[in-house]
Amino acid sequence: MVITSPRDLAAAVRGRRASLGLSQAELALRAGVSRPWLSKVEAGKTKAEFDLIIRLLDTLGMTLRLDVADSKAASVNLDAILKDYES
Repeated sequence: MVITSPRDLAAAVRGRRASLGLSQAELALRAGVSRPWLSKVEAGKTKAEFDLIIRLLDTLGMTLRLDVADSKAASVNLDAILKDYES
Protein backbone atom coordinates (compact mmCIF):
# COMPACT_ATOMS: atom_id res chain seq x y z
CA MET A 1 0.00 0.00 0.00
CA VAL A 2 1.26 3.45 -0.85
CA ILE A 3 0.89 5.89 2.01
CA THR A 4 0.48 9.46 0.82
CA SER A 5 -1.49 10.96 3.69
CA PRO A 6 -2.34 10.49 7.36
CA ARG A 7 -5.67 9.02 6.21
CA ASP A 8 -3.83 6.31 4.24
CA LEU A 9 -1.80 5.40 7.31
CA ALA A 10 -4.97 5.42 9.40
CA ALA A 11 -6.70 3.01 7.03
CA ALA A 12 -3.68 0.68 6.99
CA VAL A 13 -3.40 0.58 10.79
CA ARG A 14 -7.13 0.18 11.29
CA GLY A 15 -7.34 -2.58 8.67
CA ARG A 16 -4.38 -4.51 10.06
CA ARG A 17 -5.72 -4.24 13.61
CA ALA A 18 -9.08 -5.55 12.47
CA SER A 19 -7.50 -8.41 10.50
CA LEU A 20 -5.62 -9.45 13.66
CA GLY A 21 -8.87 -9.33 15.64
CA LEU A 22 -7.55 -6.78 18.11
CA SER A 23 -9.57 -4.07 19.82
CA GLN A 24 -8.05 -0.61 20.08
CA ALA A 25 -7.51 -1.23 23.80
CA GLU A 26 -5.67 -4.52 23.16
CA LEU A 27 -3.44 -3.03 20.48
CA ALA A 28 -2.71 0.06 22.56
CA LEU A 29 -1.63 -2.12 25.49
CA ARG A 30 0.62 -4.29 23.31
CA ALA A 31 2.19 -1.27 21.60
CA GLY A 32 2.64 0.71 24.81
CA VAL A 33 0.51 3.63 23.66
CA SER A 34 -2.77 5.03 24.97
CA ARG A 35 -6.09 4.02 23.45
CA PRO A 36 -7.06 7.68 22.84
CA TRP A 37 -3.78 8.19 20.96
CA LEU A 38 -4.42 5.08 18.85
CA SER A 39 -7.95 6.30 18.16
CA LYS A 40 -6.52 9.58 16.84
CA VAL A 41 -4.08 7.73 14.59
CA GLU A 42 -6.91 5.59 13.22
CA ALA A 43 -8.92 8.76 12.59
CA GLY A 44 -6.06 10.20 10.50
CA LYS A 45 -5.08 12.99 12.87
CA THR A 46 -1.87 14.59 11.68
CA LYS A 47 -0.12 15.26 15.00
CA ALA A 48 1.28 11.87 16.00
CA GLU A 49 4.76 11.23 17.38
CA PHE A 50 6.82 9.38 14.80
CA ASP A 51 8.51 7.08 17.32
CA LEU A 52 5.10 5.92 18.54
CA ILE A 53 3.96 5.34 14.95
CA ILE A 54 7.01 3.12 14.37
CA ARG A 55 6.32 1.23 17.62
CA LEU A 56 2.68 0.77 16.60
CA LEU A 57 3.60 -0.53 13.14
CA ASP A 58 6.13 -2.91 14.67
CA THR A 59 3.50 -4.27 17.05
CA LEU A 60 1.21 -4.89 14.08
CA GLY A 61 4.00 -6.69 12.22
CA MET A 62 4.14 -3.92 9.62
CA THR A 63 7.14 -2.07 8.25
CA LEU A 64 7.57 1.38 6.82
CA ARG A 65 9.44 1.57 3.54
CA LEU A 66 10.45 4.71 1.71
CA ASP A 67 10.68 4.74 -2.06
CA VAL A 68 11.61 7.51 -4.43
CA ALA A 69 8.41 8.71 -6.13
CA ASP A 70 9.97 8.36 -9.59
CA SER A 71 9.47 4.69 -10.44
CA LYS A 72 12.65 4.76 -12.56
CA ALA A 73 14.77 5.65 -9.51
CA ALA A 74 16.11 3.12 -7.03
CA SER A 75 14.49 2.61 -3.64
CA VAL A 76 15.96 4.40 -0.66
CA ASN A 77 17.91 2.01 1.56
CA LEU A 78 17.11 3.45 4.98
CA ASP A 79 19.26 0.83 6.74
CA ALA A 80 22.34 1.96 4.77
CA ILE A 81 21.59 5.61 5.44
CA LEU A 82 21.23 4.98 9.18
CA LYS A 83 24.41 2.88 9.22
CA ASP A 84 26.32 5.70 7.53
CA TYR A 85 24.84 8.18 9.97
CA GLU A 86 25.87 6.10 12.99
CA SER A 87 29.47 5.84 11.75
